[in-house]
Amino acid sequence: MKRVIFLIVFSFFLVSNLNSQPIQYPKTKKIDHVDEYHGVKVNDPYRWLEDNKSNETGKWVEAQNKITEDFLSKIPYRESIKKRLTDVWNYERYSAPSKIGEHYIFSKNDGLQEQSVVYIQKGLDGTPEVFLDPNKLSNDGSVSLAGLSFSNDYKYASYMISRGGSDWREIFVMDVASKELKPDFIKWAKFTGTGWYKDGFFYSRYDEPKAGEELKQKNEFQKLYYHKLGTDQSADKLVLEDKTNPKRGFGAGVTDDERFLIINLWEGSSSNNGLMYKDLLNNSEINPLFVKFDAEYSFIENIGGKFLIMTNLNAPNNRLVLVDPSNPSEGNWEVIIPESKNVLQSVSFFESKLIVRYLQDVTSHVYAYDLTGKQLYEIELPGLGTVSGFGGKKEEKETFFTFTSFTYPPTIFKYDIINNKSELFRKSDVKFKMDDYETKQVFYPSKDGTKIPLFIVHKKGLKLDGNNPTLLYAYGGFNISMQPSFSVARIPLLENNIVYAMACLRGGSEYGETWHKAGMLEKKQNVFDDFISAAEWLINSKYTSSSKLAIQGGSNGGLLVGAVINQRPELYKVAFPQVGVMDMLRFHKFTIGWAWVPEYGSSDSQEQFNYLIKYSPLHNIKNEVVYPATMVTTADHDDRVFPAHSFKYAATLQELASNKNPKLIRIETKVGHGAGTSTSKAIELATDLYSFMFFNLGITPKF
Repeated sequence: MKRVIFLIVFSFFLVSNLNSQPIQYPKTKKIDHVDEYHGVKVNDPYRWLEDNKSNETGKWVEAQNKITEDFLSKIPYRESIKKRLTDVWNYERYSAPSKIGEHYIFSKNDGLQEQSVVYIQKGLDGTPEVFLDPNKLSNDGSVSLAGLSFSNDYKYASYMISRGGSDWREIFVMDVASKELKPDFIKWAKFTGTGWYKDGFFYSRYDEPKAGEELKQKNEFQKLYYHKLGTDQSADKLVLEDKTNPKRGFGAGVTDDERFLIINLWEGSSSNNGLMYKDLLNNSEINPLFVKFDAEYSFIENIGGKFLIMTNLNAPNNRLVLVDPSNPSEGNWEVIIPESKNVLQSVSFFESKLIVRYLQDVTSHVYAYDLTGKQLYEIELPGLGTVSGFGGKKEEKETFFTFTSFTYPPTIFKYDIINNKSELFRKSDVKFKMDDYETKQVFYPSKDGTKIPLFIVHKKGLKLDGNNPTLLYAYGGFNISMQPSFSVARIPLLENNIVYAMACLRGGSEYGETWHKAGMLEKKQNVFDDFISAAEWLINSKYTSSSKLAIQGGSNGGLLVGAVINQRPELYKVAFPQVGVMDMLRFHKFTIGWAWVPEYGSSDSQEQFNYLIKYSPLHNIKNEVVYPATMVTTADHDDRVFPAHSFKYAATLQELASNKNPKLIRIETKVGHGAGTSTSKAIELATDLYSFMFFNLGITPKF
């Protein structure tokens, strides 16, 4: 008992001591650099931090990481948080299997493996064999598998890898039977899959960037190629390019019967896209199908030479139509499934049925339809949550789906398509008592009265006394919906009576394209108002208080966090802007940033500059204002959101904001925007985020 009291007192002493010492941030050099936008002069004193290859920037990164590590290392329970995270992370987890001829392919992680391993087995009762182990591709888990597809005869597999989390892909080919690597090797592929056709595949790539600029240079003029097995990349056949439109990108797929090449045309992050096709049987020219970029078009299946298409043209919540490619105008469509009040998310085509997934108030509902569009029945799910899967060739009689929710770890079910029967296939054995926690969904009013969905997860028996530590998370953009899902990293929070809240803001796809458009371009402020209103609702409803509220968001969500702590800094105690788009005047200058102009707008336009400058996180930091305790996170291989966004933002925050609360930046190495992050790196990041949050919220974890 005396030892326990001593540890508590000692811990209190360390925390109090850490809190009382002001942080001496590295002195960041300022330069005299001014840009003029439509007659408005804007200072950019930290422009030099955009040179990610300079020794000076490298020294700045090193100095910032040292300050952050010094701060975190003094938090007495940091190691106990890491130990608990490591413990809960250590469980077997699987992907749903996919049928590959007579075999099934799936991935598995034993628990703490850096990357999941791909296995293959003959039939569902066969013995699994290692097919591909990404852990053998690097010594530190920094190389990840980024795609895997099979030739139509199942003799070959193409797989893509990412190094250090970069969006660049290297493509390799493997003989399925022998598991031997073929000599084929593709470089400079990006934002692509591999669409197999006969003895080769289609893929998209960019021209080789300048040496040293691989993670910074603009990605423009993507080209579509065909690679024939056994040949060098230099011999690949150019299939399609657009020399007049640097923003045009191409994605290729081939129908299962190898009759048609379907080419998806994209321009930036806009949901609107185009489709082209080529009749491979008759070796026809590439023909336009939808090329106006007036809506979103998703190819589902070829049915006797006609195309089953899901689209939101004149149907913001999507509909399913049958299109004759020889006469594709809207007036000639056959509507199979009309638009409804719920969002049509996906359609899986089988010879006997259509499996259709809807989003209803941000939870999944799945229905079976016949091929004429008649609804047959709803497929029963374990509860309110999120479902994925239902893939496979059209002749299959069974398929698999995965169900998850906030307190329901991903669970795989086998589904009998003919008889509408589901059975448990694999269940996660995570160390977590699901029944001790509850999830509720509420709808709160935003500033303009719009009702916004909010999920709240907490331990049962919670007292609404305004004193509960709470983490509020959101994204709000790019037509992406925030749906219920399980996160093993969230377990230590819930175990320590922390409330987890997720707001489904405008800008996402929770209620279709109308919801998306209400949070983009000149309406982006709606997203920030939605988030601020969520925080106010949690406080007014006595879930928490400003002194107990932490907020988190990544990428577009990092922009969100940066914007709302500028607009309402007093509302939050802790803030995590992660890999955020923080410089809204220059984001389109780097890598794929130009692709976000349809979502945000561009400072090149005077009208759009006028609203971008009003909320840009970098440009709205206020002098001597008390900001929440803030830890910015980014990574050196992030070629999606260039790390200089976070560098310049952190330097400005340290310069201008009051010194009352810490303003740190954590810069990871050999990691990108998030995808493919190794297990150990993920645990280390969660450890540091929670250590920082617990400390600044005044919580001593119970581990």
